[in-house]
Amino acid sequence: MKLWARPYGVRAENRWIRVHGRRIRLLVIQRKDRVPGIKVPGVLWMHGGGYATGMPEMAYMTRAIDLVTRCGAVLVCPAYTLSWKAPYPAALQDCHGALRYMKDHAEDLGIREDQIMVGGESAGGGLAAALCLYARDHGTVNIAFQMPLYPMLDCYDTPSSRDNHEKVWNTRRNHMAWRLYLRGRKDRVRVPAYASPARNTDFRGLPPCYTFVGDIEPFFAETLAYADNLQKAGVEARADVYPGFYHACDIMESGSQAVREAADAFVLAFIEACGKYHAPQKTEPGA
Repeated sequence: MKLWARPYGVRAENRWIRVHGRRIRLLVIQRKDRVPGIKVPGVLWMHGGGYATGMPEMAYMTRAIDLVTRCGAVLVCPAYTLSWKAPYPAALQDCHGALRYMKDHAEDLGIREDQIMVGGESAGGGLAAALCLYARDHGTVNIAFQMPLYPMLDCYDTPSSRDNHEKVWNTRRNHMAWRLYLRGRKDRVRVPAYASPARNTDFRGLPPCYTFVGDIEPFFAETLAYADNLQKAGVEARADVYPGFYHACDIMESGSQAVREAADAFVLAFIEACGKYHAPQKTEPGA
């Protein structure tokens, strides 16, 4: 069995877009038994990997695939530019291009224009949060809901990332990943929020949020801080905390009872969001 094997009953296709001169692949995943003419929520899902590694096909073994197989959503997974090829803002530009593509091609994709959502795990969660900021500030796409799972948000050490030696991700790897993603920046003090969303100071008007995180992993503190800041700004946000979960535990131990319960809670949160949150698109000037 291939590491990123496509689950039974799911079909996928590659599409291509151009962003700032780069040719970017989009992996579009949906159920084979979709009813023609019935529009469903569309989710832009960004893979993890510390901004430096990973691929769209990782969606087949992360919580993302549950949104397709269990909820019937359409996933669009961009092969964004990895940081070893080009630092920030290349990855964010690519993902924003994919988000714009979803809005412009909602009819073709069979997705609801008022339920374009974003999500991702780890660095992908960081990109999801950054996209919410960028789209809000530039008025490009109205995002209905965000799902940044144990997101990589803060380029500075936090109480949980400062001296962390857990498996999969730890302080040393986190420092290396941020240095690579932000390389070439002369000012390492005033890092923009689009690069490190924890630097954001205005959380008003951002999409409602669901996330979960383990209590022993590096991103524990920044995940809770993100949800807390959203709530203080009047944005509905929920963060589930799982004792003993290390980074990407839901992927590494997918068969455990605790992970299955976390997966069920994630699916339920998404189903509730689909019934509750809508963000109609505005016609852009000149459109």
